[in-house]
Amino acid sequence: MEKKSKLNVSDWYKSGEPFVWLNAAAVAMSAIAVIGLLAVLAINGFSHFWPKNIASINYLDPRSQAEYRLLGIDVDDVTVSREQLVSSGMDHLVDNDVELFNRQLLQMGNRDVTGMDFAWFVEEHYQSVEYPLGAMILERREWGTFIGFLRDVLEDGQVVASSTGEGEVNSDAWAKFEALLARSESLHRQIIALEKDEIGSINYGMERIRLAERRIELEQPADAAVQLAELAAEQAELEGAYQGMQAELVDLYRAFERDSFTAETMDGTVVTLPMAKVVRAVLPNALSIPQKFVVYGDKLWEFLSDDPREANTEGGIFPAIFGTVLMVLLMSVMMTPLGVIAAVYLREYASQGPITRTIRIAVNNLAGVPSIVYGVFGLGFFIYFVGSNIDQAFFPEALPSPTFGTPGLLWASLTLALLTLPVVIVATEEGLSRIPKALREGSLALGATKAETLWRVVLPMSSPAMMTGLILAVARAAGEVAPLMLVGVVKLAPSLPLDGNYPYLHLDQKFMHLGFHIYDVGFQSPNVEAARPLVYATALLLVVVIALLNMAAVSMRNRLREKYKSLEM
Repeated sequence: MEKKSKLNVSDWYKSGEPFVWLNAAAVAMSAIAVIGLLAVLAINGFSHFWPKNIASINYLDPRSQAEYRLLGIDVDDVTVSREQLVSSGMDHLVDNDVELFNRQLLQMGNRDVTGMDFAWFVEEHYQSVEYPLGAMILERREWGTFIGFLRDVLEDGQVVASSTGEGEVNSDAWAKFEALLARSESLHRQIIALEKDEIGSINYGMERIRLAERRIELEQPADAAVQLAELAAEQAELEGAYQGMQAELVDLYRAFERDSFTAETMDGTVVTLPMAKVVRAVLPNALSIPQKFVVYGDKLWEFLSDDPREANTEGGIFPAIFGTVLMVLLMSVMMTPLGVIAAVYLREYASQGPITRTIRIAVNNLAGVPSIVYGVFGLGFFIYFVGSNIDQAFFPEALPSPTFGTPGLLWASLTLALLTLPVVIVATEEGLSRIPKALREGSLALGATKAETLWRVVLPMSSPAMMTGLILAVARAAGEVAPLMLVGVVKLAPSLPLDGNYPYLHLDQKFMHLGFHIYDVGFQSPNVEAARPLVYATALLLVVVIALLNMAAVSMRNRLREKYKSLEM
């Protein structure tokens, strides 16, 4: 019986079933790790947009035995030992009979008043904790958040509503405050539209005229006087339109800066703040759960659709999303034809000798070259060599200011196209090698030429493999950061590379990228605690963007695979 059992175990091992279970376990662990990573990013990132309650805390300072009030939002809690507090220089906070302490990180805002946004406090020294309904949090265009109590609402310098309570909300004063804030936000949108779109278009046109005049001075054509006169007339027309828009802009700014309000901080200081600096005002303690969901959705939409502000620690990341997707699309358009043509030549036309084998080895090795090397190559070859020569040949009127001889969208896309080119070549070659030889011979026997066979039979059937290479290329390129830092990505781009000004797609313009945005916010931000949740949220969004791009490519590949499945059979 024992020998039979050993034989059964041996047969089970030889059948390969243990490896099936081992692979299943590895897949399950990988899936759990991925789901766990996404959960961590989602919880730590998107919980930041939930309007948390504001606590009013009576805090006893153990050193001076003085009691004072804190007003802030609970951001983080950690348990520390007595030794940790003593080693960090906080021995005055340590009670002799307590071994463990709970430290709480509070977001108190008011950086322009107190000099700091966040501070740690020992929870054991709290005397009382309340949640006053009148406590408000303001998101501002400058100086971060403000946390305090509304006092007076001023319209054109005159007090139109007042609020004195903390435990309850003065509905009349808050309604007046919200009405003036909505007016201020509407004026701000008009100002941004006027500055960016209309005045921006005029400035773009005047710069184009300046360059055209400079080109005429350099080339000295026979009809130079006529061309200069036409340009002067066009410039006069633009200047007239600019003066009218500038007057309108002055009126908008005057109306925008008209209103203000006073607010009280946690230490009783009353400050006057302009309504124009406020983006959003919320009374979180007075909101119901459905109302908090409305605020949460509004803040989340702002994060996805608005421009960043406050050194990228507040506002939205739409320019980074737009730049990432546009760069990937341009890279795909540039890289896919080159990769397919190279693979077709290596597989269908090149003689399979030592030179071809050497080229294949080189292509495989290029796939393992560090991405920063491609960035240095792109900087040296594309920007300093190709871009500088393009400027001298086609844009001499703009010199010494570079047009293409500087990092930009075109060079970033080309650099990533080179980085991912080996992946497409290898995947396409594998797809071409799987096409049955009988199909080629059958096409040739029916009178088709080799080129017609390649174009009408071989390439369509190998298109799923091409899409596989594109999927792998997009997955790698969309998350790259190191090379982009050298060839076009910046911390903050004032305008999108795609707009309404001719030639509409500005390949020479710098752009923002989600990967670089994560690096900048996570490691270069002056306000670490405010930036930390945005790092998680942006990282999750980058994963989602890459997944959506890949899903689009996978869908196309599956359609092509179903279309040509019958031919393979």
